[in-house]
Amino acid sequence: MAKLGKRLTAAYKTVDIQKVYELDEAVKLLKAAPKAKFDETVEICMALNVDPRQADQMVRGVVGLPNGTGKTVRVAVFAKGPKAEEAKKAGADLVGAEDLMDTVLKGTIDFDRCIATPDMMGVVGRLGKVLGPRGLMPNPKLGSVTMDVANAVKNVKAGQVEYRVESAGQVHAGVGKISFDEAKIKENILAFAQAVLKAKPASVKGTYLKAVSLSTTQGVGLKISVPNIASLASAK
Repeated sequence: MAKLGKRLTAAYKTVDIQKVYELDEAVKLLKAAPKAKFDETVEICMALNVDPRQADQMVRGVVGLPNGTGKTVRVAVFAKGPKAEEAKKAGADLVGAEDLMDTVLKGTIDFDRCIATPDMMGVVGRLGKVLGPRGLMPNPKLGSVTMDVANAVKNVKAGQVEYRVESAGQVHAGVGKISFDEAKIKENILAFAQAVLKAKPASVKGTYLKAVSLSTTQGVGLKISVPNIASLASAK
């Protein structure tokens, strides 16, 4: 095991990694822990009782965080004509069609999210092997294949987060920055948790949410009470 640095060693002394915390206390502890030299992301991990190999147990969606992510998100839009202009006015960082496709095929992927109008999916489809593994392929179910490109861009810029269950049955996401105040961090966490809970597949019987943990980019991980966070999220 790698030797812990002074900051992380000090952080571990402020918490009990075996304890299951309620959300309020966990957020307070993360805020009070020794800080890194940058504004760390607060990260949530939710372990679900699903088998992602089964099509009817795939958990995937988007959620708008009420206080944003704290990150600058670069958005690419595949569109032409008036829709391309709408995307630019809405704040898209990259807008194009075949020219943007060529840029991506050459290995330049200078964006975090990708949106496309339906008529451009023939072009975007040629990028499946490039964008797919990176989770960047536009998807109509996630609102990223749409004629309303302006709103799609604005939503992403405002703090919309995509989530998708991984092979081990876990959903991870960044839900803000440690510099946010406690109330904003908690509000973002509950918005995300609520979305994942609502996305429970009908085929899942019994316990759906098995475990929850919170951490910061270079900080300690804390176990969160499942009944506590489920209760708070359902009350929103």
